[in-house]
This record gives sequence, C-alpha cells and structure tokens, in this order.
Amino acid sequence: MKNVTITAEEEVLRWARREAADKGLSVSKFVGQMLEQEWRRTGSYWKAFEEWKKLKPIPGLDASKRMSREEAHERRR
Repeated sequence: MKNVTITAEEEVLRWARREAADKGLSVSKFVGQMLEQEWRRTGSYWKAFEEWKKLKPIPGLDASKRMSREEAHERRR
C-alpha cells in the first residue's frame, strides 16, 4: 500500500473524520475504501458486467429444460 497526501476543505475533512470514527476506521482507511469503491464502480470490469446484464436470452437456450442431476448420472452409465 502507498501513502498519499490529500488537500480538502476543512468542512470536508471534519465530515471525513466523523464518518471514519462512526465506522471505526482511520481517515486514511476510510478515504482508501471510498476510492476503492469508486474504482470498482467505474472500472472496466463493472462496465462489462453491466453490459452482460443487458444481454437478451439466446433463443433455444432454456435452463428450466435442462436435465436433472439423476438424468445426468443415468446418462453416464
């Protein structure tokens, strides 16, 4: 992990201190978690995940019509 120095308005820093204390965290850890959440939210993985969720079902593929566990095991015999 790397350390960084940030510059912010005093009011923002007071808020960060209160929020961090409420969560039992240091301000550094609190800010680090906020940055990580933003990174994950805006990162390419999450963009790809959101695009995947928008995909329409493939015609002809229906998971409700798959074999039961017993049927699958019976086919192996």
